Amino acid sequence: MYKIYIVEDDKGIADGISNCLAGWNMDARQVSDFRNVMQEIGEYDPDLVIMDITLPYMGGYHWCQEIRKTSSVPIIFISSATDNMNIIMAMNMGADDFIPKPFDQSVLVAKVQALLRRTYDFSNASFALEACGAVLNTDNNTLSYKGNIIELSRNEYRILLTLMQNKGKVVSRDKLMEALWETDCFVDENTLTVNVGRLRRTLEAAGLKDFIKTKFGVGYILEEM
Repeated sequence: MYKIYIVEDDKGIADGISNCLAGWNMDARQVSDFRNVMQEIGEYDPDLVIMDITLPYMGGYHWCQEIRKTSSVPIIFISSATDNMNIIMAMNMGADDFIPKPFDQSVLVAKVQALLRRTYDFSNASFALEACGAVLNTDNNTLSYKGNIIELSRNEYRILLTLMQNKGKVVSRDKLMEALWETDCFVDENTLTVNVGRLRRTLEAAGLKDFIKTKFGVGYILEEM
C-alpha cells in the first residue's frame, strides 16, 4: 500500500484528498504540525507528498527545498496560485507536478498513480480496491475473491468500480448511469437494473451473496460485512 503525506491547511480539502486516496487503497496521512513537516516525513517515510504552497509558518516552497536536501520522494503541489510564475517556481524548487485548485479528485488520483508508477518503475503496477475480502483489479477489470479470479463485463466493472470507490456510502442510480454512460452505450433505468442484476448473479456464483445492497428509492451500497 502506497503512503501519501498531505501538507494542506484547509481541513476540508485535506479530508477530501485523504478519503479519496483511501478509496484507492492508499494510506493517506495529513500533517499534524506545520512547524515539523520534515520530522513527520522522516517518521512516516511517504511514497509521495501532496503539498499546498501557502501554509502556516513556512510555505510549501520552503518545505520542498528542505525535502530535496535529503529525499527524492515525488512531490505534487496543489494551489490556487496558478499563474505561470508560481508553476515555474514550484518545478524549479523540485516539485514533480502541479495541480491548480479547485481540482477534480479523479484528476488528482490519475496524477498520483502516474507519478507513483514513473517513480518506482513498476511498469506492471496495478491499483486495486477492496471490500469484504474482494479485490477489484483496475488494470485488467477482474475481481479476486478467495483465490478465484472473476471476469467482469465492461458494464459490470463500471458499476462495481463506482460502488467500491464509494464503499460504505449509498450511490444513486443517476451516478451509476453516468458511470455506464462513459461506455458510449445509452443507459436507461431498466438497463441499469438489468446490469446490476447480472452483476449480482456473477458475484453470488463466486460466493459473494448480498455483496450489493439496494436502498429502495435511492440507489445501491457496498457495506462491510
